[in-house]
Amino acid sequence: MAKLDPLVIGRVVGDVIDNFNPSVRMCITFNNKQVYNGHELFPSSVTVKPRVQVFDGDLKSFFTLVMTDPDVPGPSDPYLKEHLHWIVTDIPGTTDATFGKEIVSYELPRPNIGIHRFAFILFKQKRRASVVAPGGRDRFCTKLFAEQNQLGLPVAAVYFNCQRETAARRR
Repeated sequence: MAKLDPLVIGRVVGDVIDNFNPSVRMCITFNNKQVYNGHELFPSSVTVKPRVQVFDGDLKSFFTLVMTDPDVPGPSDPYLKEHLHWIVTDIPGTTDATFGKEIVSYELPRPNIGIHRFAFILFKQKRRASVVAPGGRDRFCTKLFAEQNQLGLPVAAVYFNCQRETAARRR
């Protein structure tokens, strides 16, 4: 439970996913910078899809990665939540997302109002080629998507914060 605290404090558990016990190690890096829960990344540093490594499982186990923003259009009134940014399925254990099948292409974060959370949620699939792409990106629901594809609870999750870069802050 202690491992989940940042996800609970950041309300990723609750807003995006239900409480779970992490059982798989996942590493997400943008330009060789690792993503840690709650860290702030600027939109300019996340324009290219990240490297997502799954360290556990084996080549016969498959994982689905979901990247979503639960704070659309803004964190104080996220009535459009969630907005889907990326889905990769059939990622073999011990490899990275480039070995999986991208069923929803990567869309870079473009938060307009306030600080948005961008969550990466990893699920273990029951079998290969069993996950169906959702109808669209808007009003996505990670919990419902997991239910519809029989993914169960997540096995790993990490999130970062991102807000619009102002001219003054940009270097």
